[in-house]
Amino acid sequence: MKPAKALLHPAAKPVLFALCLLPFAWLVFGIFADKLGANPAEYLERSTGDWTLRFLCITLAVTPLRVMANLPPLARFRRMLGLFTYFYVVLHFLCYAWFDMGFDWAETAKDIAKRPFILVGFAAFLLLTPLAATSFNRAVKALGAKRWQALHKLVYVIAGLGILHFFWMRAGKNNFAEVFVYAAILGVLLGWRLVRRLRTPVKGPAFP
Repeated sequence: MKPAKALLHPAAKPVLFALCLLPFAWLVFGIFADKLGANPAEYLERSTGDWTLRFLCITLAVTPLRVMANLPPLARFRRMLGLFTYFYVVLHFLCYAWFDMGFDWAETAKDIAKRPFILVGFAAFLLLTPLAATSFNRAVKALGAKRWQALHKLVYVIAGLGILHFFWMRAGKNNFAEVFVYAAILGVLLGWRLVRRLRTPVKGPAFP
């Protein structure tokens, strides 16, 4: 089966949905099987944060892959991948709010305000929220295509904030190897868009 036909197969979206849930399933399994190491809370916080960045990279990779590989059907998966990015960032925030702050929202607000790396991460979470909320067809019609596309360009700001959050988090241990990997991937994906934009105006949404 040709790649384009495979991407249009009715089973393609359910398969992708199941694959996107695998990291979550592994974390749930790890909790009950006691396989998350000596500090399960820290493992869950970091893992959900890592998967947020990974899904953000995957989502932003859809358009370059679609164009370079000439696979228009890839576009039908952007929305799902974008929503899974939001799913994992919500889990990341809930892990922090629960394990670090015990769901004490007053203390959580104070902690966010006084710690820059958490403030930056929380800002990215807040900016991602309207993108997830307006990822549906009705939202596109309600906002209008131009305003919807302008709103969803916030994904570029979100990507920068996500990398900065990760950088500051790793600064305490002076461990930047993974940060540079994610920064390089996102740099290439956003750089590709910039070059393409300068050559020919981009039509269509940037996210999800």
